[in-house]
Amino acid sequence: MVTTTVEGRAPGVADLYEAVMEGAVERVRPKMMTVVAIMAGLLPILWGTGTGSEVMSRIAAPMVGGMISSTVLTLAVIPAIYALVKQWRLARGLEG
Repeated sequence: MVTTTVEGRAPGVADLYEAVMEGAVERVRPKMMTVVAIMAGLLPILWGTGTGSEVMSRIAAPMVGGMISSTVLTLAVIPAIYALVKQWRLARGLEG
């Protein structure tokens, strides 16, 4: 079943990319707020020099890397893969 847009036509690739870009832009602020808050707590642990800092920095380092990679994944990779899959399905006529 093909859905129609406001103009009365079937959605196309341009509509798909517009929706993906709008969705990715709306995710930037919440994702960045989360990342900044977590990084603000992890960086002092990562750079600490006091008692127990050797163990804590080894725990904090992968968490900092995970926050950076999850940001790239959420804001760039997932929307791109979603757009490619949806474009392929639109081209095959599987959905609208």
